[in-house]
Amino acid sequence: MNEYIQQETFLIPGANGRNMLADLTFDNRDKQAPLVIFTHGFKGFKDWGTHNLVAQYFAENGFRFLKFNFSHNGTTPDHPLDFVNLEAFSDNTFSIELEDLKSVIDFAAGGANFSPVKTVSLIGHSMGGGISIIKTAEDARVEKLITWASVADFHNLWPKTVEAQWRLSGVQFFPNSRTNQQMPVKATLLDDLDHNQKRLNILLSAAEIKQPWLIIHGDQDPTVNISHALELNRKQPKSDLVVAPGANHTFNSGHPYLEANLPASLAQVCEVSVGFLKG
Repeated sequence: MNEYIQQETFLIPGANGRNMLADLTFDNRDKQAPLVIFTHGFKGFKDWGTHNLVAQYFAENGFRFLKFNFSHNGTTPDHPLDFVNLEAFSDNTFSIELEDLKSVIDFAAGGANFSPVKTVSLIGHSMGGGISIIKTAEDARVEKLITWASVADFHNLWPKTVEAQWRLSGVQFFPNSRTNQQMPVKATLLDDLDHNQKRLNILLSAAEIKQPWLIIHGDQDPTVNISHALELNRKQPKSDLVVAPGANHTFNSGHPYLEANLPASLAQVCEVSVGFLKG
């Protein structure tokens, strides 16, 4: 990190009284630079893998970069790198994440801890992409949207065949291959989808988006097939679609990531994203 790039940490009140740990990466010579808010995906967190290198890249290219842990992502402010609160993880819903993202935008607009903004740009990865699409459609403070490897339908995060048993048992366990944890999600997440079918329909929101939108997806993504990106682009023909050749779900990054530089695929994604935001 060059001498001008700094990072400050904040606690932002989240859903159900749970605080969200957030950090802002910025060039201290331009503390009023445009603000980008990054939303992580399922089983993700703000300090995963390459996220800090990505934040540094954006700060070096004229933006303030704010990333945060969703209130129910399983980490805590004291343990931001580990899923130590599986009870919170089990209680998570998509409506909770939308509430969290609104709180983060409110925090940025309020300017209590740093120069306030009237508008923000959102970057959402994977499940965070779906959350960001919905929020962009319903919040005029979002000026531009970028989605990286976004889902087009929350139901595609699990096999349809598990839903009946999930409802019957009240909980479904999602294996984390990195930590070997079985991460529980209660059936209240399915109830949330049932009770808020229109709001939580990503494709409906995609069709309503009026802001500039850049969709980026790897053509070798085994987690969220590139068909999701094509479907989102069809729903919103004014969006820009960029296919990252040879890129997997995380654009060839991993956790932990010990290299000093971004992987080539993710570096290209960041370059295209910055160009879009400046355009």
